[in-house]
Amino acid sequence: MEMSDILEQLSNVCGVAGREDRVRALMMEMLEPHVDEIREDKLGNVIGIKKGSKGTPTLMLAAHMDEIGLMIKNITKDGFIQFSKMGGIDDRILISQNVLIHTDKGVITGVIGSKPPHILKEEERKKVVEADELFIDVGAEDKATAQKMGVRIGDTVGFNVKFSRVAGNSVVGKAFDNRAGCVALIEIMKSLELLKCTVYAVGTIQEEVGSRGAGVSAFGLNPDVAVAVDTTVAGDVPGVSEAVAPTKMRKGPCLTVADAGFITHPKVLRWLVDAAEAISVPYQLETGLRGSTDAARIALTREGIPCGVLAIPVRYIHSAVSLLSLDDLNNTVKLGVAAAGTVGEYF
Repeated sequence: MEMSDILEQLSNVCGVAGREDRVRALMMEMLEPHVDEIREDKLGNVIGIKKGSKGTPTLMLAAHMDEIGLMIKNITKDGFIQFSKMGGIDDRILISQNVLIHTDKGVITGVIGSKPPHILKEEERKKVVEADELFIDVGAEDKATAQKMGVRIGDTVGFNVKFSRVAGNSVVGKAFDNRAGCVALIEIMKSLELLKCTVYAVGTIQEEVGSRGAGVSAFGLNPDVAVAVDTTVAGDVPGVSEAVAPTKMRKGPCLTVADAGFITHPKVLRWLVDAAEAISVPYQLETGLRGSTDAARIALTREGIPCGVLAIPVRYIHSAVSLLSLDDLNNTVKLGVAAAGTVGEYF
């Protein structure tokens, strides 16, 4: 299966934080042929193991499976559905989104509604409509109808967006943060040969709400070194200065130097930079982002685990739809494979 086909499958399924079941099933299916062992831990992390020679270092590659989304918190007497945000979502992107509610009875299509713009007062037009003022409309005439359709408190809601190709070997789709990292993880494991280390390929849960799966899986595996395979903000769009977001699409994977929750271990950064330069893969360095990744939790597990971040530049992450270059994704895989081949020289 081509890399873009894997991304399409993973992008199109829903896996809001805490409800990663569909993504987990695909990850286990796609990783299994390329690892010696695979299992699901007690919380739902996927752990694939590719064994190296006895006495060699252990490397953990972690890609989170969850995506941002919504969770139902109330159904009004008139059948409108109120929700909570799962993960960091900008309220500005929510209005009029086509969404899918995942219920025990099946998937229900809805639209996120708000007060019509035609009747807004002038001061209201200038404000961002907050999530608490929004609702999901599934066409139900009242609460009983919505419940009969299968809607329940706690059901998850994902954006109704399908994967597609655009110009310049680029693609658009839902949840590239972090299905793109999941694809990179699968492709890295597919390409590893003659290992000089044992590699743990981990699909983690609940990164978008606090990297909870990463901490648990890292504690159990206790690797010698770890890398979070994730996405980052591609800032090469109108209105964004390089001082704020210097990472660009089509310029290669990004190595995080520091972010809001994490400073990359110097030895790990040197290892990843050396690996990129040894195979002439373009790379970017990044610092100063407000967010963080699974690396922040992994690094502080047990007595500490040297950790880094290998990130794919993606435009419009944490929105309903994102855009990335398949060239960047492919170069991320190349760098991950090269780095795995030299772990023993550094750790």
